[in-house]
Amino acid sequence: MQKIFLGPAGIPTTTKGGTLEGIKEVSRLGLNSIECEFVRGVRMKPELAREVGDLAKKLNIQLTIHAPYFINLCSKDKKTIEASKKMILDSADRGELMNAKAIAIHSAYYTGLNSKQALEKTKEGFMDILDKMKSEGIKNVKLGIETMARESQFGTLDETIELCKEARQLIPYIDWAHLFARNNGKIDYGEVFDKLKILKSDRIYSHFEGVKFDEKKKRFVDVHVPINSHPPFEPLAREILKRKIDITVISESPLLEHDSLKMKNIFEKLGYKFSE
Repeated sequence: MQKIFLGPAGIPTTTKGGTLEGIKEVSRLGLNSIECEFVRGVRMKPELAREVGDLAKKLNIQLTIHAPYFINLCSKDKKTIEASKKMILDSADRGELMNAKAIAIHSAYYTGLNSKQALEKTKEGFMDILDKMKSEGIKNVKLGIETMARESQFGTLDETIELCKEARQLIPYIDWAHLFARNNGKIDYGEVFDKLKILKSDRIYSHFEGVKFDEKKKRFVDVHVPINSHPPFEPLAREILKRKIDITVISESPLLEHDSLKMKNIFEKLGYKFSE
């Protein structure tokens, strides 16, 4: 039976408390997922991570994580690479403690490398991380290679898929708006799903938000805005339902839970029933 998870990237705007209160609010709103944001650093204590996991399990809320923004596995500075590995490993440690399913990771910038060189260097970094995860007993949470919007960033759809072929604990974390912006306002959802088939994933993890059109540059840029028609959500929802895909869609819109509920309403209008 198809299972769709929807929720905000971070604590709902209607919540004044921390992660625990955010999980309760997500449940109260009738959503079923939340992404814990470590984007400014992995500051959550292990004890809280366990508590977060226990509460999410009790309320049937799926957890994912967003790793820090400052990661660059292709840096020319070895200290930056080692710091990047530590941030990913720390994210994985907390993810394992809270039983999170996947971690969204901004893997690298090209930093003067071509696509093939960046792929090899990024892969080298992740293989080292995976070895460390194994030695530390971290085996359940998946490392998600996020598709990126900017041409300076490693993470086209093809690069992401190629990297994920190399190790089972690497999975794609699809940011639909990033793909849309990188292709300057074009996206074929069916084509994306067709390309992902080669990985034989049992679930797709993803972000959705609107992106801004820059009048001066005459192109879409990586500035997140509320869900609008850029990219359009309903065609994606139709494609997901038509293909019976199990998917998690995290709202990275500034409206967080409000746009999660907007997506939920679209799925329901198209006939999908969320379990209570």
